[in-house]
Order: sequence, then C-alpha cells, then structure tokens
Amino acid sequence: MRFLIDTRIAFGREIGPTLRSWYYIVFGVIQPLLYLGLFVPLLGNVPTGATGSPLQWFVPGMVVMLVLFTTVSCGWSLTEELHSGSFERFLATPMSRPAILVGRALKELVPLLVQALIVIAVAVPFGLELHAVSMLVGLALLLAFGVGVAALSYSLAIASKRDGSLFYLVSHSVSLPLMLLGGVLLPMEMAPRWLYIASRFNPLAYLVEAERALFAGELFTRTVVQGVGVAAVVGLVGLAVGATAIKRASL
Repeated sequence: MRFLIDTRIAFGREIGPTLRSWYYIVFGVIQPLLYLGLFVPLLGNVPTGATGSPLQWFVPGMVVMLVLFTTVSCGWSLTEELHSGSFERFLATPMSRPAILVGRALKELVPLLVQALIVIAVAVPFGLELHAVSMLVGLALLLAFGVGVAALSYSLAIASKRDGSLFYLVSHSVSLPLMLLGGVLLPMEMAPRWLYIASRFNPLAYLVEAERALFAGELFTRTVVQGVGVAAVVGLVGLAVGATAIKRASL
C-alpha cells in the first residue's frame, strides 16, 4: 500500500506540469497521426504477412517505437534536476525509491497510452480491425516494458549527471539500433540474412512481434508468450538497476 501511495505522489508531482502545457498535449496527439498519414501510404508494396490491412501491421510497431524513444530519452529531464539540486531534495523524503521511479515513468507512459488509444480509434475507420481484449493486453505489455526502460534511462542519467552529452550519446546509440533491428517500421524478413539473424538477438524484436500478434487478435501463442517474457524481464531488471542507482544517488 505504501508503494502505491508513493507512486501516486511521484506521478502527481511529475504529471502536473505536463497537463498545464497545452502545446505538449497538442503535439503529442499530432505526432503519431503524422506517422500514420505519411508512412502508411508507403506500405502498399511491402509484404506485411497475413495481417490484412497495412495498418494492422504498422500501428503496433509505431506504438512500440513511440514508447521506446520516449522512455529511453526521459532521463534527460532528470539530468537537469540533478544539476539544479531539486532531485536531491526530493530524495530527502522517506518515499520508496522504486515508487519514485515508477511514478516518474508513468508520467511518460500515460500520455503515450492515450496517444495509442487515439491512434487506434482514428485507424479503425481506415481498415484497422479492432480486437479490444488482446490490444489492451498489448498496451499492458508496453506499460511494463516502458517502466523498465525508463528506469534504465534514469539510471544512465544518474551515472552521467556531470555530463549531459554523455547521456544523449549513449541513449541514442542504443535506441536507434534497437529500433532498426526490431523491425518496427519495415519487416526484417526483407533484410539480408545476416541482418535478420542479428535481429534475433534483439529483445525488442520479440516484443514487436508479440504486439503485432495481439493487434491481430491472438492471445495464447508462442509469439505472445515471448513478448510477455521480454516485457517482464525488462521491467524487473530496469526497476532493480534503477532502484540501486537511485539509492546510491541519495547517499
């Protein structure tokens, strides 16, 4: 119970400025719609498997991409708080350290989940088949995955707090190969053999495949189970590493 209360407090502290920034909300809604409008027409001749409409294949990959890039870079705001000293004052409270991480991560993920629901609602009239239960399961997987990645991003921010450029360099050097090898925007089956084999060592690829299976209405398949495993491992490892980093930061 204490963990939930602390998470709510941390989330409330972080989400307040976001809700007061109208431009953040507007551009947050427009961005995924631009991806839909500008990229989906290019998928006409791309083999997307037996998923029917290209939207059925593209929308889950796009949502994964938004979650990945947002959570990987969310530690940047923490570097600014570390420089100003405001985060150290927050750590002086008796709040649970994992709860602080989860609350901050939810601040990034809740708007993303709202974006995802808007994208799904907009795409349905254009050919996206609605499988409500499995899609909600897919969004829950992204929530667990995003919390873990955000916690790792905060850990990187703590480790590089005296060098913001180091955080930027490392985070983008990691996220871009993950996205490209994950088959987020193009199917890896089209890639050269060596590149496809390399993608099999990328955990994100299994999450993307699971999301596409869930958006197609599948639930109890090997692909979905693999995605659940990836989301669970990333979430638990991220929280463990983040909690350790934040405890050291409070010494």
